[in-house]
Amino acid sequence: MTHTTDNAWEHPEVQLAGNGYVVAFVVGLVLMGLSLWIVRGHMFAPTGTAAAISALAAVAALVQCVLLLHMTVSRTQVWQTVALVLFIPLFALTIGLTSWMFHGLYRRTMLMPATHVAAPATATPARAD
Repeated sequence: MTHTTDNAWEHPEVQLAGNGYVVAFVVGLVLMGLSLWIVRGHMFAPTGTAAAISALAAVAALVQCVLLLHMTVSRTQVWQTVALVLFIPLFALTIGLTSWMFHGLYRRTMLMPATHVAAPATATPARAD
């Protein structure tokens, strides 16, 4: 017979994870806060900021995969881990191609400003009243 409980800490998955959920949440919160601090403080050049945030996001994802999803190289988890590792390049390629496409989208689809129209050579003098 099954029963329900309102206490999330008594849920079987939470009991099996131990403190992994709390640690993963705290580590993710700290890493995302550090990312926010880097962006708000303009700590690096734009390329360095993107690299730092990408590295922090990768660490946060790795911590969450290990602590929340229990992805390891054990016999029971090996195929899920392999599937995730094979998915990562596809994800990076998708994000990269999307950003590349949007990078040139404005030039290809929007009207260019009329900067080639020359201003009149002589301006009319203002009247002094």
